[in-house]
Amino acid sequence: MTGITVTAREDVFPVAGSFTISRGSRTEIRVVTVTLSDGEHSGRGESVPYARYGETVDGVIADILALEGEIAGGLDRIALQQRMKPGAARNALDCAFWDLEAKRAGKPVWQLAGLSKPGPLVTAYTISLGTPETMQAQAARNAHRPLLKVKLGTDDDRGRIEAVRAGAPDATIIVDANEGWTVEAYQKLAPELVRLGVALVEQPLPAGDDAALAEIDRPLPVCADESCHARPSLESLKGKYDAINIKIDKTGGLTEALLLKKEAMAAGFQIMTGCMLGTSLAMAPAMLVAEGAPFVDLDGPLLLAKDRDNAIAFEGSVMHPADPALWG
Repeated sequence: MTGITVTAREDVFPVAGSFTISRGSRTEIRVVTVTLSDGEHSGRGESVPYARYGETVDGVIADILALEGEIAGGLDRIALQQRMKPGAARNALDCAFWDLEAKRAGKPVWQLAGLSKPGPLVTAYTISLGTPETMQAQAARNAHRPLLKVKLGTDDDRGRIEAVRAGAPDATIIVDANEGWTVEAYQKLAPELVRLGVALVEQPLPAGDDAALAEIDRPLPVCADESCHARPSLESLKGKYDAINIKIDKTGGLTEALLLKKEAMAAGFQIMTGCMLGTSLAMAPAMLVAEGAPFVDLDGPLLLAKDRDNAIAFEGSVMHPADPALWG
C-alpha cells in the first residue's frame, strides 16, 4: 500500500451521566481517530489511550504521525505488527488498515480475515461504581438485560453485589475488581459472590502481583484483564487465570487480537471480549473477536450520550454487526 496518507485527531464524546470505576470518574471520553486514504478509498480506526499504561492522546497521535512517511512509502498492516508495540497507537492504525483493505477489495473484513459471517451479539451492560443504593437503582433500570457487569473494588463489595442482585434478580452478573482486591479478599468474597449468581471476576489482584492465584482454589472463575495484553502475556497467565479479556486497545489491533484468541483457546482459556469506553468505531472490529466468546463486554456506545454517525444498532443488549459505512 504505497501512497497512503495518514491523519490522526482527537475526538471527544460525552458520557451519559458519569462513568465510575475504582480509579476515578469521567463525564467524557477522548479518543484518537485515524484515517488512512489512498485518494479513492479511506479506512478508519479508533483507539482509547489509557493512562494506566502511560498513554495520552497527544502521545498516541505523535506515535502514529511519526510513521506517516513509512506508511506513504509502503509500510502495511503486517509490517506494522513489528514496527509498533501493542497499544492504542497500533490499534488505531491496524483497524484503519483493515478498513481500507476491505474498502479496496469490496469485501468485508470478516471475509478477508477468514472468519465466519458475524451475527448479532449479546453484550454485558456495565453498572458503574457507586453506593449500594445507587448501584441497586442502576441494576433495577437495567434488570431486563441478560448480562450485567459490575464495577467493584471497595471495602463493601459484597453489599454492592447484594444490592445489584436485589435490583436485577434474573441477570447473570460478572464483576470487575480493577486490581482492587487482595488474596484474602478474594477468598472471603468468592463463595458469597458465587451464591449470589456471579459467574466471573475480572482482575481481582494487581497485575504483576497475581502469583498467589496459582496457589489457591478459585471457586469463582478469574479473568485476566490488566495482566493480559498480547500473545507474550499468555505463558505467565497459565495456572493463575481461567479466562482472558481480549481488548484490541491492549493487543494493538484486530490482527493481534485474533491471533491471541486462537492461542488462548488452544491453551484452554475461556474468552471474554472487552473494550475501553469508546464509540461504535472501536466496537466494530472488537465484535469480530467476540464471535463465539462466552462473555462479551462491548457496551461502550450504550454508555455514551452521543455516538458516531452510522453507529452500531442496539436492541436492548443485542448489538448488530456494523454498517460498512462505519467500518469493515
